[in-house]
Amino acid sequence: MEKISVGLLGFGTVGTGVVHLLTNEQEKLQQQTGLSVQISKILVKNLEKTRKFDQYEQLLTLDPSEIIDNPEIDIVIEVMGGIEEARRYIHSSLKNKKHVITANKDLMALYGNELLQAAADHGCDLYYEASVGGGIPILRSLTEGLAADRITKMIGIVNGTTNYILSKMSHQSVSYEEVLQEAQALGFAEADPTSDVEGLDAARKMVILSHLAYSIPVTLEDVNVEGITRVAEEDIQYSKKLGFAIKLVGTAEVEDGEIDIRVGPTLLPLNHPLASVDNENNAIYVYGKSVGETMFYGPGAGELPTAIAIVSDLISVVKNLKHGSNGHHLFLPNQKKQCKSADSIESQYFLRLHVKDQPGALSKITGLFNEQEISLLKIIQEPLFKEKLAEVAIITHTTKQLQFEQIYQLLNDLDSVIEVKSYYRVEGMK
Repeated sequence: MEKISVGLLGFGTVGTGVVHLLTNEQEKLQQQTGLSVQISKILVKNLEKTRKFDQYEQLLTLDPSEIIDNPEIDIVIEVMGGIEEARRYIHSSLKNKKHVITANKDLMALYGNELLQAAADHGCDLYYEASVGGGIPILRSLTEGLAADRITKMIGIVNGTTNYILSKMSHQSVSYEEVLQEAQALGFAEADPTSDVEGLDAARKMVILSHLAYSIPVTLEDVNVEGITRVAEEDIQYSKKLGFAIKLVGTAEVEDGEIDIRVGPTLLPLNHPLASVDNENNAIYVYGKSVGETMFYGPGAGELPTAIAIVSDLISVVKNLKHGSNGHHLFLPNQKKQCKSADSIESQYFLRLHVKDQPGALSKITGLFNEQEISLLKIIQEPLFKEKLAEVAIITHTTKQLQFEQIYQLLNDLDSVIEVKSYYRVEGMK
């Protein structure tokens, strides 16, 4: 076997990046694998579209069977996006004994276990490094570099759009709506940004990470998800005053066989490595029982960073083909799923309240926390002169989620409290 033939499903931004690398790094690929890797067919939706690589026009097709059912094609790279169609094409490719590489996080979060099982049944490889973190090699690190360790917790900034928005809100003191429009104009946010700003994209990535780190078959329904649309400028400013930054953070933690997995706006101490991850960059902080704390940082999306992850997977598949070891590197979740309950989840919290600007108001609030046995780490009170109110910002010590839910309700019922304006979890405190 001297030549490996690749079929590409999709020729958009990421597909173009893959073609760029395979075209310009052919010598390095041969050094890495000892084989020639060539693109044989590319599935597109429009044959007339102008593209960067004119030399590949003769390889374009509208018919997926020219790739999926082509006996000369060894490896299929799926970068077309979507779910059901991609799922069907990957199933058919695996059935036809073709190894598959995908960057499709939505597909792998929803049907990853099913597709991995299909790959195992047919003795094929299924790699998906590019589905989380773009150019950050986090999946390979979990399955190879940290394979001997026991991962206890992961916290990560895994969505570049929301990180860009929150970074700009923090550094330029502008509103969410203003930054969103800017992000859309620059191409960092989609015309419909729902998946990003509501935390769904990050949740899908946390599901994939949890499968590999803990071998637990969690689903999207197991993720507590909250987006950034209610994060106000005031939340960010008070966080700064208290020594924190607000980021959209995905968290997955396992303790005594129970998992807690969530995505939401989270306060991080300013001296925490994740707090300084700005703009569209991603980073994942991993706690290992033996290795301690490690962080993986880099661009979370983009044509070439994502393409690099795909081509790295391609090199792995080609090496497996050369050594006859395909299908032996699959990670299928095999642990029982048991999610933590609200009375076992512990965290610190940030709250921002509007209260009556009158004597004794603050003491009533602190007294309520004391009655509920929740101690306070930091507290700020500032007047709101126009409304004749005061604004109070609080950081609690660690408490159980159930206790916090109770204090939240009691605060809303307290006569001196006008409104609990916001609350978020706090992570990364030593």
